[in-house]
Amino acid sequence: MAKNNDWKKREGVVYSTNPDFGFEYQQDQQQATLPPQQQNLLVSLDKSGRAGKQVTLISGFVGTSDDLESLGKMLKSKCGVGGSVKDGHILIQGDVREKILQILQKEKYKAKRGN
Repeated sequence: MAKNNDWKKREGVVYSTNPDFGFEYQQDQQQATLPPQQQNLLVSLDKSGRAGKQVTLISGFVGTSDDLESLGKMLKSKCGVGGSVKDGHILIQGDVREKILQILQKEKYKAKRGN
């Protein structure tokens, strides 16, 4: 049974003496997904906090999490590798920056290479 009044999500409310008080949770507003021509994606290599393993990190996507998931799924399948989508970033296993850049540019995304 899910609690309707989860105290961990209350930011800044300590106590209210109003018996009719009901805390209103702020909903995460997802932005509408920009068309590929307006996306400014950054493709970089990252290995910090991953036990020395390299991942290709795609950041800068503006849009809904569903669209981000589908882009990540498409990139993983075209590269033939694993990966995940976390915190608004797409993580692709290994150093496949050049391949990712080619795929994104073919799909009409504005993408540039980071480090």
